[in-house]
Amino acid sequence: MSKQEREAGGREGGTGCCQGLAEAPLGEERAVDLGKAFKALGDPVRLRLLSMIASREGGEVCVCEMTPAFDLSQPTISHHLKLLRQASLIDCERRGTWVYYRALPGALDRLAAFLASPLATPRTAGVRA
Repeated sequence: MSKQEREAGGREGGTGCCQGLAEAPLGEERAVDLGKAFKALGDPVRLRLLSMIASREGGEVCVCEMTPAFDLSQPTISHHLKLLRQASLIDCERRGTWVYYRALPGALDRLAAFLASPLATPRTAGVRA
């Protein structure tokens, strides 16, 4: 397990234990941590890159397969991937001249758990959309 995987899955004691957006106010440390991830995902190119990586059968994809999907240079794609890595959303492994990327499931689960809201909270009970 890489350092990023340990950090992504273990900061709040693992997946499933983190409080969601509607459950309690965020502490400063957790807000900074989540803010980095959401800031990284705020760019459409990075959001698409993460989607390409996370949805790939086998769980990883070579940078050489992602670059043609964009009208951007390879160094620009590498920069976006670096920002996703710094946000602890993905990790990579060099194999010869190519780099293979994979999503960190703990990080994605943590973001999903934070955004998940209960079906009915005291604030939303009885309110119709």
